[in-house]
Amino acid sequence: MEKAIKDKIRDTRAGFTDAQAGSAEQMRCQVRNNCLKNAHRTFEQGIQCVQVNSVNALVSIQDSVMIIHSPYGCSACGSLGSIERVNIYKHHKGDESRLSSRIISTALGEKEVILGGEQRLEDTAREAIARHNPKIMFILSSCASAIIGDDIDTVADRLREEYPDVVFVVVHCEGFKSRNHATGYDLALFALQNYVIKDACPKKLKGLINLFATHSLSFADQQEMKRMLHAIGLEANIMPYNATYEDIMRIPAAEYNISVCQIFGDEYMAFLKERYGASYVVTGMPIGSDSTDRWLRAIAELAGKEKEAEAFIAHERAEVEEEISEIKKKTSGLKVCVTAGTGRGFAAATLMGEFEMRLLCIHTPYYEHAYVADFERLEEYHGGKFLINVADMQPYEQINLIKKFNPDVFIGMANWVSRLGIPTTHILDGKRPTFGYRGVLYLGRKIEDALDNNNFNAKLKNFTAPPFRESWYKEDAFKYIEFPEN
Repeated sequence: MEKAIKDKIRDTRAGFTDAQAGSAEQMRCQVRNNCLKNAHRTFEQGIQCVQVNSVNALVSIQDSVMIIHSPYGCSACGSLGSIERVNIYKHHKGDESRLSSRIISTALGEKEVILGGEQRLEDTAREAIARHNPKIMFILSSCASAIIGDDIDTVADRLREEYPDVVFVVVHCEGFKSRNHATGYDLALFALQNYVIKDACPKKLKGLINLFATHSLSFADQQEMKRMLHAIGLEANIMPYNATYEDIMRIPAAEYNISVCQIFGDEYMAFLKERYGASYVVTGMPIGSDSTDRWLRAIAELAGKEKEAEAFIAHERAEVEEEISEIKKKTSGLKVCVTAGTGRGFAAATLMGEFEMRLLCIHTPYYEHAYVADFERLEEYHGGKFLINVADMQPYEQINLIKKFNPDVFIGMANWVSRLGIPTTHILDGKRPTFGYRGVLYLGRKIEDALDNNNFNAKLKNFTAPPFRESWYKEDAFKYIEFPEN
């Protein structure tokens, strides 16, 4: 079939790097002068998989079945966390009667790898339809099925003839396709356009805004964003998490498009602008008062709702200002290191600036031209000396740096850092509110709690072995990075 939007990979975007290190001002100057080049790691612990994010983006769509054409391992990796998040979301929404996400593996083995697995895929699809009667069936590729050359598009074509009432969606998301895992989100959104929406061109719905959001958002955060947008006169169509077929078909009917994170949906929103004339804006996550101000003002400017936004911002700020001042009495002057996904990392570091904490280093999966303005805003809070470690899942570098910096608090997933005895917490919470002005208070209390109750981490430090040999902490954290010559 002729695709409305072609698959793209993010590795080719301007200034892209997933292996670099340097101070904020140093890297900013290199990007501005177009001389920041991707480095090379001679040793890596692993990187995130493109397929996993395609699974995360699509797995919660209602009345659907997902078939991952792969050995067992791929489907297990992609499904464990996804299904847990969907079940938590259902619980908070009060919709526990709905079945869990349906992820099915074709379980490719030696026989299929040698002789081909197309028949296995076809048989699996028929059995899935007989059991679940889905409205949409997602068929995802994997490294194994792509390497052996299984033609999943032709299999899907045959199934369409046999089951005309089922929408078959093919996603070519093999893990080696891109080193930037956000490509998996793009491929998922492109697939919804190509196979579900296709050439549909519905009438515009006044005040409707598509909000493209990652799978990591809690139900509380989705409700908070809807509340904020409703307050300025807009209705949010949140995509694609927990969406229905009807929600997907409303995408081209929206007047505006917004992404909840810089890495999510910008390629697709550019397509929607070109195809349907829907204006869009790319902003950071609304975590912290300053980031939420910026998020709302960008949307308000897009929709001509500036007056409503300013009134809402003033009211919400007044509600939380007193408690934020109390939190700052405990956090002001503390040194902090942050590890998070790119968009959430910017928001977390901005929030630390609001709490008058000093950023020592930030670990982010990627760096490219699109993120320079965000890093410049961080310099307004923290100066230009903080270290940027561009690393997608390289904890051996992270923990080396954390031990050397010895911050007062660490923000991020702290499985290994906890053993250093440092107070730790995170802002990735799938159960509670972190967005908007109310989220500022929740996150501030979490930081206070981490500072006041650090006994567990202190005992870990005293009674468990460090995750790496002592000799590694004396090495340069970037020993295994070969930096290019400028």
